[in-house]
Amino acid sequence: MLMRPFQMSDYPAVLALWQQSGPGITLRPSDEPAEVARKLERDPDLFLVAEEDTIVIGVIMGAWDGRRGWIHHLAVQPSWRNRGVGSALLSEVEKRLKAKGCLKVNLMVLKDNIDAQRLYARLGYQAMASTLLMGKEL
Repeated sequence: MLMRPFQMSDYPAVLALWQQSGPGITLRPSDEPAEVARKLERDPDLFLVAEEDTIVIGVIMGAWDGRRGWIHHLAVQPSWRNRGVGSALLSEVEKRLKAKGCLKVNLMVLKDNIDAQRLYARLGYQAMASTLLMGKEL
């Protein structure tokens, strides 16, 4: 498995992967090509793909706001799940965030995405029961 930074030429394969990820990823206008290209201007080193024989098998979009790190859209091809691809991508982004001075990383998981909850719990993430997630579409 090769892990490397995302490139816009990866977008069709990554979009297809996100679309087939099941209940875990909800695509929004911020996932359109123009917005993804803007993401690459900010911290391209945190947006990674995993590939095997030039086929994208995993993706993770990390973000750094200068205070907290964020994990978005971690997805692995169904036939490659439970083989360490997601863990490897997450570990690499965490390492890169730590190198930037990040002390804490957050992520959001849909309540019905039990597989993702198990993965993140196994890797040391904890539910923040006292936190209410709020959002606003602009």
